[in-house]
Amino acid sequence: MHVSAERCDSAEPVLSHGEREELIKKHVGLVHFIVGRVSVRLPDSVEREDLESAGLIGLIKATDRFDPGRGVKFATYASTVIRGEVMEALRAKDWAPRSVRRRYRQLEQCIAQLQGQLGRQPTEAEIRRALQLDEQEYHALLAATSHMAVSSLEEMMEMEESVQVTASDRPIEPSTNDDDPAKIADHEALKELIAQAVDQLPERDRVVIGLYYQDELTLREIGEVLSITESRVCQIHTQAITRLRTRMEQKLAA
Repeated sequence: MHVSAERCDSAEPVLSHGEREELIKKHVGLVHFIVGRVSVRLPDSVEREDLESAGLIGLIKATDRFDPGRGVKFATYASTVIRGEVMEALRAKDWAPRSVRRRYRQLEQCIAQLQGQLGRQPTEAEIRRALQLDEQEYHALLAATSHMAVSSLEEMMEMEESVQVTASDRPIEPSTNDDDPAKIADHEALKELIAQAVDQLPERDRVVIGLYYQDELTLREIGEVLSITESRVCQIHTQAITRLRTRMEQKLAA
């Protein structure tokens, strides 16, 4: 397979042409992995092929800019750049209807307010009462906004290059889109904040997050482990990500 390694910027590459070609060929699977994790809960209107094209652009950019002398693994660095390109492509599509965005913002705001009032993560029953929804209505809300939760997670993870519940070589792009490897590797304080936020999730939410992002199980496989339906896992995932996102925003604003 021949992969073009055209220059994506004017900076002089540190690696030779052959080294860049080899890195691209070796890490194409990383693009597929990242796109797969991002697109798993996106609607059919979002073309996976478009996201993979953006991811490949990110991979090529990473090979152009990577400096092995910085002490950062290429997979770590490339994951950051790939994810950034994929998220830019997703944001450019404006794929979520306004009604879904509005409902998800309402859910976020409700959870954030309860977190502030209670000083802890609210229970599902407390969230339902605040939204004035019964159990069935609340679960329908989580199902309807599950796409937004996936997007929000990826955007939240851009705050930091690595979330402790994710695999070690799959970091997240900082919100500044700064892909300097030295800066990517230097966010230990934020990593600790995110780890603390994960630890504060209710047990069931924390288990789902761990199985999905650390053990890399599918939603169906998680359902089999927990003896619940895949749709219920999706609802718990949406709730967990919204709890985590709002909590991290509060921590970073403090």
